[in-house]
Amino acid sequence: MTPISLASSDRATTVSRPGEGADSRLSPGILWVQGLYYFVTGVWPLVSIETFQMVTGPKTDHLVTGREADHWLVLTVGVLVTAIAVALLVAAWRRQTPLEVVVLALASALGLTGIDVIYVARQVIPPIYLVDAAAEVVLIVGWALVLVRGLRAARAEGT
Repeated sequence: MTPISLASSDRATTVSRPGEGADSRLSPGILWVQGLYYFVTGVWPLVSIETFQMVTGPKTDHLVTGREADHWLVLTVGVLVTAIAVALLVAAWRRQTPLEVVVLALASALGLTGIDVIYVARQVIPPIYLVDAAAEVVLIVGWALVLVRGLRAARAEGT
């Protein structure tokens, strides 16, 4: 497994190294969980907008054309979340967690949590989206643990 590194000038701070117990298993594990979760939730509206709306509520992004199939916003988000999922799953499969993948995973989880919470609070989307926010928070905590453990290990090594 390639270590996660936080580049600082010409040196890199290691966040995770192979063989460091839980850290070497934690990163790929979180990648698998987040990648699979994002894949399922991203592909779902692409495969069946009807069942997606049964759970998440009706969408209005088709009103411009009036055609039920023209859910441009939901489908765009689905494609983007699926693309993120594929990147995370490739990293998990390769058992590599470069910093760029951690940034993508963490930023995605933070962004989706913010959208869920803000727009449920504004009553734009139904409260079912708070279930997604809770799942995203679990992922954020997981990545925070990976980063904290990696930084502690780097300090212990004196890098």
